Amino acid sequence: MSLRQKGIRDIEPDEIFLDAKNLPKFDTNQFEGRLERPISRRAFVALGIVCALVFAGFFARAFVLEVVRGEYYAARSDANALHATVLFANRGVIFDRNGVKLAWNAPAASGSPVALRKYDPAPGLGNLLGYVAYPQKDSSGFYYNDDFTGIGGAEKFFNGELAGTDGKQLVESDVSGKVVSSSVVSPPSDGSDVTLSIDADITSKLYGSIASVAKQSGFTGGAGVIMDVDTGEVVAMTSFPGYDSQTMTDHTDAAAIKQMLSNKNNPFLDRVTDGLYAPGSTVKPFVALAALAENIIDPATKILSTGSITVPNPYDPSHPSVFKDWRAQGWVDMEHAIAVSSDVYFYEVGGGFEDQKGLGISLIDKYMNMFGFGEDIPNGFFSGAGGTVPSPLWKAEHFDNEDWLIGDTYHTAIGQYGWQVTPIQMARAVAAVANGGKLIAPSILAGGNPSDLTEIPGMNRSYYDIVRTGMRMDVLGGVATGLNVPYVAIAAKTGTAQIGAENQYLNSWVTGFFPYDKPKYAFALVMEQGPSTASVGGVAAIRQVLDWLSTAKPEYLKG
Repeated sequence: MSLRQKGIRDIEPDEIFLDAKNLPKFDTNQFEGRLERPISRRAFVALGIVCALVFAGFFARAFVLEVVRGEYYAARSDANALHATVLFANRGVIFDRNGVKLAWNAPAASGSPVALRKYDPAPGLGNLLGYVAYPQKDSSGFYYNDDFTGIGGAEKFFNGELAGTDGKQLVESDVSGKVVSSSVVSPPSDGSDVTLSIDADITSKLYGSIASVAKQSGFTGGAGVIMDVDTGEVVAMTSFPGYDSQTMTDHTDAAAIKQMLSNKNNPFLDRVTDGLYAPGSTVKPFVALAALAENIIDPATKILSTGSITVPNPYDPSHPSVFKDWRAQGWVDMEHAIAVSSDVYFYEVGGGFEDQKGLGISLIDKYMNMFGFGEDIPNGFFSGAGGTVPSPLWKAEHFDNEDWLIGDTYHTAIGQYGWQVTPIQMARAVAAVANGGKLIAPSILAGGNPSDLTEIPGMNRSYYDIVRTGMRMDVLGGVATGLNVPYVAIAAKTGTAQIGAENQYLNSWVTGFFPYDKPKYAFALVMEQGPSTASVGGVAAIRQVLDWLSTAKPEYLKG
């Protein structure tokens, strides 16, 4: 019988000696055949103590939260609010072609998260830039509309680029509204800047000149545009009367806003793109080009203007139809007819008379469409009113199926009757004359669209030389002598369109390009609805701009 002491046990031989015979059969990679030392009971006890302490800590903390301070945290949970708020993106800046800021952002004085939109205060930029409506919130401060909305002009057209993407943050606030904590979920991404083709200084000068002539002669409105004949860049455009972008955006001066909204001359109408006007004699260069392309008349052939032509009336021979010239011009060829703006010459070339064949309304309509009249402009910023070139179909639709008459063709050939064009359409067409037949899409962005053009078919380049010569002669000794200036050679064509039931009003047009020898810029300007006695009109307005350019920005007068 063996004696065993407490904590001591016998060790058998097989616990310390390996079976040498079977050793090779052990899988040593699986730790077979190795001696193992068992974990002591003391280690298990220590581990148990540690786990007990950890769990005790957890239970103690839970007890404090749930029992000791449970009511406090429950009240705090009820009082605090967790909500998502908008991190407003900064709207992009609008620059002019020279890097001048036209629209930008400024922090709100009140600490509002919505930045204020600021505008160049120079006159004449309102319809060009437009304005914005701010994000809207309710009385509790919740933004139920978190978008800046571009309204009109560049703010609307480029809203997608300018707007950026708003961010979001989660905010915890207590019962008093004090922010307890916040966490940004997604940061805002600011909008892109936009650089326009516009020169803000020229645009403001153009506006001031139109306003000055309107006040002097009694015109109710006007519009002007200057564009690059090669790139399509619009370097100046303005509409009179206009509105103030800052006033409309701030929306705090109720009296000023009411005055603009109630103005019967509609300052919110962008007359450059949406104003429709009878063009008068400014269409004569395009009718001349159509006549050359269709071999209607040799440009050297002269037509006699005695002050009118008379067409027999087959229904009542005692009352023939008389179509008057604005004055007797004598014998005029094509270049002189353009220079002196002979109505009789274009009556005959347009509709035919006696031995002189005419284009006829179908060909007039065809070629006017080629120069972009009566059609939308292929650029969203300028695609306003399409305008009208009169035709038999147009007359039938608007005058209860009345027949087309020869007199309708005569009046269409001199830019009267149902004609309607916009200033931007006219500037684009004149640019095509200046650049030799490329109808280019106007652009409001710096750089323009030099590749976005249409070559006008069927036109020999010599035809443009003839028409350009006639327009230069108009300045040297015709109707537009007010533009015969020493600092740049200008080619121009004026037009006076009678309007009103009794022809008691007129629109005064001037179009053209400069420099004459190497055309760079085309222009179109219209003075709207002046008295029939007005003697100062479009020529005076554009002359003021050109005089100013000669000293302030002479680089624009170089080819």
